Amino acid sequence: MMDNIVRYYLGYAQIHQKGYWDDQTLENSFDAQTVPASIEEDLEMTPRLESFALASSGELTRGVLVVGIDPVKENAMTNLKNRITEGTYITANDDGVLVAEGLANLINLSVGDTLILVSQGYHGQNAVGAYPIKALVKFGAPDLNKQLVFLPLKLARYFYGTGERLTSLAINLSGRDALPAALATLQQKLPEDEFEVLDFKELMPELIEAQELDTAGSMLILWILYLLIAFGLLGTILMMTRERTYEFGVLTAIGTKKKTLAGMLWFEGLMIGIIGAIFGILLSIPIVYYLYSNPIQLTGKMAESYDKFGIEPIMKSTFESGIFVQQAVVVFFISSFLSIYPLWYIWKLKPVSAMRE
Repeated sequence: MMDNIVRYYLGYAQIHQKGYWDDQTLENSFDAQTVPASIEEDLEMTPRLESFALASSGELTRGVLVVGIDPVKENAMTNLKNRITEGTYITANDDGVLVAEGLANLINLSVGDTLILVSQGYHGQNAVGAYPIKALVKFGAPDLNKQLVFLPLKLARYFYGTGERLTSLAINLSGRDALPAALATLQQKLPEDEFEVLDFKELMPELIEAQELDTAGSMLILWILYLLIAFGLLGTILMMTRERTYEFGVLTAIGTKKKTLAGMLWFEGLMIGIIGAIFGILLSIPIVYYLYSNPIQLTGKMAESYDKFGIEPIMKSTFESGIFVQQAVVVFFISSFLSIYPLWYIWKLKPVSAMRE
């Protein structure tokens, strides 16, 4: 889910001019040539020039977010080309634009029509342009679908008069595991007094809060399951102990030491938990593997809700041995703790009373 969200637009991390994230204006952009070339050799980066403008069509106007992009690199990270619902994708030297489908509906435009943009460029200069719409793109998130306009980077720089400047470089990685190494590389090669590097946790703190809330709910369910397992084991151990009271009385009466009986019962309690865990793992492996290979595809309102947040509408299981081992260890400790009861029961056992029962 998190990988889907960070690849939806922001990326795993971003490079900005120092202070840009707190004051997102073109004045806080940076010259792309000041970024060390060695970084581009080590990391896949997507350049962007972002600012706001007023989009107009006849008497209809709308505030929009204009994003200058490298079409090839942007598509590699956000899969923008596959979001097109009508028209053709732009190229680096194009003079046309991509418009979010929701925005096009608000100002009554379609593919082939002209979009007029009015804004303030770099250092306060006027920015005015009229551009043909090459394609409409659809975003699941309603806010993005009503305000995004994509221009080729070369055209966006000319519109805003920024020269070779950028507002951000989005970092595209194979996964979250590669993020620490990427951040270390950036911190080592970028001047700290000129640039700021923010990872997705800093770019989207609400995402981390949502993850923590989701994790807390999962942990609550997990502890309830542990409680059910504990009561199931406790019931079995109680029956195993109490129904053999007469047997224990006889063994004690003929000279069997209580510590021997206690050790036997403790071992039996552990074996119940261990054997149960092993059989549980063996039975669950094919089920989990099937759900891993054939994820559940969500449909209807649930799928729409996932799409709005940029999350692929599927429920996929993870197939990692560590999860199985962790639960087996937990069951082992539960069994060990509950096996204290037979020890206590044997310790207070009186042979005569036990044989009468």
